[in-house]
Amino acid sequence: MDQCIIFATKNEGKMKEVREILSDLPYRVQSMEEAGIDIDVVEDGDTFEANAIKKAREICEVSQSIVLADDSGLEIDFFDQAPGVYSARYLGKDTPYSEKNAIILNRMKKVSEEERTARFVCAIAVAFPDGRTHVVRGTIEGIIGYESKGDNGFGYDPIFYVPEYGMTTSEMPPELKNQLSHRGKALRKMKELYFKG
Repeated sequence: MDQCIIFATKNEGKMKEVREILSDLPYRVQSMEEAGIDIDVVEDGDTFEANAIKKAREICEVSQSIVLADDSGLEIDFFDQAPGVYSARYLGKDTPYSEKNAIILNRMKKVSEEERTARFVCAIAVAFPDGRTHVVRGTIEGIIGYESKGDNGFGYDPIFYVPEYGMTTSEMPPELKNQLSHRGKALRKMKELYFKG
């Protein structure tokens, strides 16, 4: 259990999900902070995959550890798939998500349910110290709800409604969310492909 994987994030909500999903691996999963790494990787790629690979490679180079990095975001079809790769910076990097969510709901006030389709996308890259890198993608389809609901998630979770379950991803218990979410799917795919045995 002394082998370590660094997950390249400073987001505690994300770290909690990642630890739960990877809990069956024989590795310690550390955040950048726990690994003593304080660098900001500029996410200037035009795809989720490009950003995830860049982050994983740069932090792997610094740490000489196995690094997992993700880039994820919300694609709203009515907004031509915005905010997409700009999800974290959308409406201003320091704007709280409660405000971002309220603005999105307000802009979509008169939009019909058929046109409210959206998805969360997550690309997860792994970089190994021997130079290998791989990337996988997971998605969850849903719609933009009519109000902000739930307090289990973070980011855009309170406005992302999954009709089959009749709730937002923020209302889901963690086990269900991890099973269905874009990040859960991508992490399990990554685990299956590159960490088996």
